[in-house]
Amino acid sequence: MSDTTPRAEDIDPEDTKLITLSRSSRARNGAAEGAAVRDETGRTYTATTVTLPALELSALQAAVAAAVSSGAATLEAAVVVTENSELSPTDLAVVRDMKTGHVLLAAPDGTPTLSRRD
Repeated sequence: MSDTTPRAEDIDPEDTKLITLSRSSRARNGAAEGAAVRDETGRTYTATTVTLPALELSALQAAVAAAVSSGAATLEAAVVVTENSELSPTDLAVVRDMKTGHVLLAAPDGTPTLSRRD
């Protein structure tokens, strides 16, 4: 995958929707991260960070789990709204497992900060 710093005006409108969904989920739950993914059929799934005594998932892991449990085989795109500047090694592995077309990171205000493509 190659990394670039995207310009907001270059973001596909469908990916802008994923940013909005991620931000909304994060704000609604007061979570550290929000994520949204779009599967190969165009369906979207959102999630936030899960922190329980017996289970911890990043927002991306939770969104991918929702997609997979609904039958998704691959992902066209994924967005993570976070204060982090990069994906964790585990999130990168999840992205690879799902043969994700591209991943965007966005700051909590929705500004795109990183784009990763195969």
